[in-house]
Amino acid sequence: MRTEHETVDQPLLVDWHPADVVAAVRKAGWTLRRLSVHHGYHPASLQSALHRRWPRAQALIAEAIGREPAEIWPSRYS
Repeated sequence: MRTEHETVDQPLLVDWHPADVVAAVRKAGWTLRRLSVHHGYHPASLQSALHRRWPRAQALIAEAIGREPAEIWPSRYS
């Protein structure tokens, strides 16, 4: 079913819910905290990427779960 904002040519770009991103990271054997420290960031740093655009952090999270950043946050890569 299509919403009023969605067309056949351009589907509505819906980002993953932050809880879904966290769950995928955990399924991959990481936590955002551990992933942050592993890459030399403050332990709470990568948490920011769940709510605001930060391409480097988004890439690290996406790599950890085996996805492309644009698949997780399509609205940020349109």
